[in-house]
Amino acid sequence: MPSKHHPEIIIPIEQLQSVLQDPAILPVFVGSEEAFNQAHIPGSALIRPAELVCGVAPATGKIPDTDDLAQLFAKIGLDKDRIVIAYDDEGGGWAGRLIWTLDVTGHKNYHYIDGGIVAWQAEQQAIETGASQVNSIEEQPINIDSNQIVTASDIIKALDDPSFIVWDARSAQEYAGEKVLAARGGHIPGAANLDWLDLIDRSNHTRLKPIATIQNMLSERKLSTEKTIVTHCQTHHRSGLTYLAGKILGLNIKAYDGSWSEWGNLDKTPIE
Repeated sequence: MPSKHHPEIIIPIEQLQSVLQDPAILPVFVGSEEAFNQAHIPGSALIRPAELVCGVAPATGKIPDTDDLAQLFAKIGLDKDRIVIAYDDEGGGWAGRLIWTLDVTGHKNYHYIDGGIVAWQAEQQAIETGASQVNSIEEQPINIDSNQIVTASDIIKALDDPSFIVWDARSAQEYAGEKVLAARGGHIPGAANLDWLDLIDRSNHTRLKPIATIQNMLSERKLSTEKTIVTHCQTHHRSGLTYLAGKILGLNIKAYDGSWSEWGNLDKTPIE
């Protein structure tokens, strides 16, 4: 069954360039303040990666609480009518994490710039430097859709379901348990491993590899439209990109924000 691709999630650079003056458009760079100050798309707001995670050990990558998110969204001027243009400088991990956050908080107005600031500058588009000039707004209540957030117990319950599969976005060494970044190493039983870095084309200014190439890699691992796919890494940063790629490819994809930092530090979770 062919999947319905959602290339409209990706906004072409020339198209964005023509609508940048529209007050509904809100470009958001997710990355360091230093990188933002050096070069960002005109009119951008800045989100630092630490602002998208709760930071509480062991599962430091879990979503922040609603108060923190309300504060963050108000600071960047995000209301329900703004169209977020998410980008970063690393090939889409943090931008994807922002898009996942928007999905779980019910904000569906967003696009992604493939290749982020790297591709933007490679195409010699105008940049701004220095701090963000975006105006903050009053805080608005945030609701998190718990159906969009997968827990360790959800995964344990689904492990025997043939229509369910885990996409592990970590390195092959982490997956095999050779590199251990929690109390225990290895992977969730039955998980398919496709490293997030394998989706990024370094020779094309950190854009995603061609859709057909990614589709082939996914098919080889039985990551298909017929299955419910849950993706994770160590802290749901790298799996921000695999989540985003899954959305673009029309997969039924969710994310486990506890990721390996939770799974590998729990006593009773099954590990291969």
